[in-house]
Amino acid sequence: MDFKEMVSKSLHDLIGDALEVKDVRRLIETPKHSSHGDVAFPCFILAKQLKKSPAMIAAELADRLSHPMIEKAEAAGPYLNIFFSKPNASKQIITSLVADGENYGNSNLGENKKVVIDFSSPNIAKPFSMGHLRSTVIGHALANIAEKIGYQPVRINHLGDWGTQFGKLITAYTKWGVEEKVRNSPIEELLKLYVQFHEEVKEEPALDDEARLWFKKLEQGDKQANLLWKWFREVSIEEFERIYQLLNIHFDFYHGEAFYNDKMDAVVKKLEDNGLLETSDGAEVVHLSDEQLPPCLIKKSDGATLYATRDLAAAFYRHNSYQFEKALYIVGQEQSVHFKQLKADWADNMTHIPFGLYMKDGKKMSTRKGRVILLEDVLNEATSLAKENIEKKNPQLQNKEAIAKSVGIGAILFHDLKNDRMNHIEFSLNEMLTFEGETGPYLQYTHARACSLLRKTASKPSMETGLNDDYSWEIVKLLHQYPHKVTAAFTQLSPSVIAKYLIDLAQAFNKYYGQIRILNHDAELPSRLALVKATTIVLADGMKVLGMDAPTEM
Repeated sequence: MDFKEMVSKSLHDLIGDALEVKDVRRLIETPKHSSHGDVAFPCFILAKQLKKSPAMIAAELADRLSHPMIEKAEAAGPYLNIFFSKPNASKQIITSLVADGENYGNSNLGENKKVVIDFSSPNIAKPFSMGHLRSTVIGHALANIAEKIGYQPVRINHLGDWGTQFGKLITAYTKWGVEEKVRNSPIEELLKLYVQFHEEVKEEPALDDEARLWFKKLEQGDKQANLLWKWFREVSIEEFERIYQLLNIHFDFYHGEAFYNDKMDAVVKKLEDNGLLETSDGAEVVHLSDEQLPPCLIKKSDGATLYATRDLAAAFYRHNSYQFEKALYIVGQEQSVHFKQLKADWADNMTHIPFGLYMKDGKKMSTRKGRVILLEDVLNEATSLAKENIEKKNPQLQNKEAIAKSVGIGAILFHDLKNDRMNHIEFSLNEMLTFEGETGPYLQYTHARACSLLRKTASKPSMETGLNDDYSWEIVKLLHQYPHKVTAAFTQLSPSVIAKYLIDLAQAFNKYYGQIRILNHDAELPSRLALVKATTIVLADGMKVLGMDAPTEM
């Protein structure tokens, strides 16, 4: 049962046509303090129609409101404060939740429509760094959330596998590269060559001309350039897939920029046919002055296509291939103008989802300048630290390696996802790997603690009698919110909604654990166990949605 819906209908029955049910629901608030009720209804809007003061209306409604799920209603000036019946409400909420299991919070809001999600998108021949983490984990979480509310997510990794940087890399390899070194450690060596090029070009600017020539050869299908490009791409994807396996992330398609090389002429023709393409200083552009945006460059004066041309080709291809309801681009905020241009060029159901950056010493991480922290190193160090902690706290634990991996990687994922999407994050391994406070390991430990309680008794969870204490009620109210939080996370395109919610739930459960003798053998034991079971279901599912594991032992 949706308790706000229940209250809305009950109030509507009393006030008649003064407000529609949907408007009553919209006005219902959740008080900051439980002493002011579980929900509250402000009566100001009714004063004119009912020709009474808001305080009088609140008092009259308090006398008349009645429902098996409502314990009492009190007037507090112009507000109607409503208190639910803890035993009745907890019994209904927990019984329904446990019956739904991992399907709790699922909905058909998406009506099985497709949502194309473009995320991660690293550049080939460059290491998978901390700078790629945000797009990767935000996109993965949004895909999971979309799936939970009834959409069909299409996960696309739009690899950066084309552009002038490959002319630079081929130049560097042909001048200073050693094949054996590259084969033994491809990404590390290719990064060194890329950095070396940018150092050498300061002293020898002609290297830029050579790089442009190599890229032109690549575009024209030169055999040597093409072989090197394919090699760089293959070894890069192998490296990336190893990282994705660590993160338990998969993609439906690895369609990089090069995939659209033969699809851009059709885009240019479509723009021409629609009268949108204009010539400016020899280049082909789409003017977007009506949208108060700079012109979108489609073709350079030398005929070369650009990033925008490829993204338009990708958008048309995806729309034709998937007939998507929404297309989400999880790309850094520095690309905001580009995506405003793209959207102005094409469709309203395409959304850019920007995010802040990982910073190092207050500066943006840069592969070109060699200021980069490898994600795999961070994941391995986090796993190693988690294993050390397990050895200290629970040396007899089975499957220590697997659990250490779950905890270490979970710490990195949660540290990212609990932050508001637009915030920059200063890279700090110590902060990420703190295993106390508002962290991933704190959530995982809370889940493991709850699972341990269920293992310690032969009694079975069953909400035979509702619970009436304040500590359990705080948990029940939070559990009831989970489906709404899942929907809100997708509506706001922000996984942090779920991350912050899970912290609130874990804190409420640990407070309950500290105050109530959960395993005490009395008539309420099965009901308390049902509450514990419900908590494990929501914690596990919430972590799964965020891409984390939920160990049952730690």
